[in-house]
Amino acid sequence: MDYKWNWGVLLQPVATGEPTTYLGWLATGFANTAALTAAAWVLAVVVGSAFGIMRTLPNRFLNALGTAYVSVFRNVPLIVQFFIWYFVVPELLPVSIGDWIKNLSPYKQFFVVSVFSLGIYTGSRICEQVRAGIQSLPRGQRNAGLALGFTLGQTYRYILLPVTFRTIIPPLTSEFLIISKNSAVASTIGLLELSGQARQLVDYTAQPYESFICVTLAYMGLNFLIIRFMAWIRSRTSVPGLMGS
Repeated sequence: MDYKWNWGVLLQPVATGEPTTYLGWLATGFANTAALTAAAWVLAVVVGSAFGIMRTLPNRFLNALGTAYVSVFRNVPLIVQFFIWYFVVPELLPVSIGDWIKNLSPYKQFFVVSVFSLGIYTGSRICEQVRAGIQSLPRGQRNAGLALGFTLGQTYRYILLPVTFRTIIPPLTSEFLIISKNSAVASTIGLLELSGQARQLVDYTAQPYESFICVTLAYMGLNFLIIRFMAWIRSRTSVPGLMGS
C-alpha cells in the first residue's frame, strides 16, 4: 500500500489560523460528542419514562398519546428528524421562541437541536422498555399498593417504578451506547462532533487513516466510560434475586 503515514500531522497548527492543533480539533469533537450524548440520554430517559408510564395507565387518551409518540418517532429516520427539528420546528413555534432559537450562536443552535433530535428519538425506544418493564411485573404488586390505600400515582412512585428501572438498566445501557454512535448524525446540520471534526481534519491534511484511527479509539474510550458508569449504577441499585441485578 503506497500510503505515507504521518502521525505528526496531529500536532501541527491547524491551517485555518486558530490557536490549536489538529489533535485539538479532535479533542473538541470528543468533548462535543460526550456532552451531546449525556444531555440527549437524560432527555430520552425523562421523556421515554413519561410516555412509557402513560402507555400502562388505565386511560385511553393517555395510552393513545403514548402509542402515537412511539409510532411517529420510531418510524421516521433519525436524519430526517434532525432536519425537521432544525429547519421546520423553529418556523412552527411562536415567533418570539423561534427568533430566540435563530439568534443563538451557531454552536448553541446546533447543540440544542441535536439534543432534542437525539433525545426525543431515543425516548421513543426507552418508552417501550419502560412499558415492558412495568408490564412484566406481577399484577399483584399494583393491586397490593392500591389495597394498602396508595393512590395510583403513589403506587407507581413507590412500588412499580423503583423495580422497573432496576430491571431495565441493561437495555438503558444499550440505548446510552447507541446515542453516542447516533450523535455522528449531528454533523449533517453543522455540529462538529467527533466524526465531523475527523472529516474536517481529513479535508485539511489528506491523512484519513490517522484521523479515523484516532476517532475509532475515541469512540471506544467513550463507550468504555459509559459501560463502567452504568455498571456502577447497576451495582449501587441492584437488589439480590431481582431480574437484571
